[in-house]
Amino acid sequence: MTDAILEAHVTEGALLATRRRTLVSLRRGDRAFFWATRLSAYAVLLILGGIILSLLSGAWPAMKVYGFEFLVTQRWAPNAMPEPILGGLGPIYGTLVSSLIAMAIAVPVGLGIAVFLTEICPPRLRQPIATAVELLAGIPSIIYGMWGFFYLGPFLAEYFQPAVIGLFANVPVLNEIFKGPSSNLSLFNASLVLAIMILPFVTSVARDVFMTVPPVLKEAAYGIGCTTWEVVRNVVIPYTRVGVIGGVMLALGRALGETMAVTFVIGNSFRISQSIFAPSTTISAAIASEFAESSDLHQSALILLGFLLFVLTFCVLALARLMLMRLEKRAGK
Repeated sequence: MTDAILEAHVTEGALLATRRRTLVSLRRGDRAFFWATRLSAYAVLLILGGIILSLLSGAWPAMKVYGFEFLVTQRWAPNAMPEPILGGLGPIYGTLVSSLIAMAIAVPVGLGIAVFLTEICPPRLRQPIATAVELLAGIPSIIYGMWGFFYLGPFLAEYFQPAVIGLFANVPVLNEIFKGPSSNLSLFNASLVLAIMILPFVTSVARDVFMTVPPVLKEAAYGIGCTTWEVVRNVVIPYTRVGVIGGVMLALGRALGETMAVTFVIGNSFRISQSIFAPSTTISAAIASEFAESSDLHQSALILLGFLLFVLTFCVLALARLMLMRLEKRAGK
């Protein structure tokens, strides 16, 4: 009897020791996981801070020489004597306008495709069309640029641009925006290529969030006699507006930073023109086309352009986040 009791105590002690070792092991694993995730988060901040410091370091000579005038000067003459005359207004203008035109084209088309896929498209065609749209995102940007340079640009210059120029020739304001002559390389051509490139981002995100709408909401709307357009406008869009805006801002960030495709078709002209059919340039295109041959102050000015693009993208994303927070707060989340 005594041996059995002793054996039971020994067994119980062994179990307690095993459980204690297991708890210690779990605590160590939890602590390791905590520090691994924490260090990963700190690493992101360190990398971001390093990028900002390196850009500021490289851009500082140009900032000292040109100061605020860099933002309002259009002329770009790196070989001027005795000192280069460099202004970033042209690339900044081209970046903003090309992105806005691309968004004006891509957002309505992308949302329309998403609505068609989720509300109207026959089931057997839904997945093939969605796959085809998503494949556009996998095409390298240089392929878009080559296609735009060899095929899209000549087509637009020969058929589309002359028709638009003639259509608005006698309309005030618009006759300056759509002023000739036609060109294979223009701000509009770059914007159209950008619109095609960001279309999959808008469509895919919108389609995914549209599919999260509870069917009972749409069925209730159809039950009281709403049309498909009324269901989309009054049920689908309000329910998913946060996700839709997030997808739109993701596409805008992609448009602001695109390089190779834009470099092929925009013309790389630092001169600002009122006409969107005239050649222009963007910050990323200017850096890509001139950085390899730059030195000293010219290179510093290009790095300053890169820093401005970084700030511009950050501001766009921050604005998008604030907008989403306000929408979520208004929705009561």
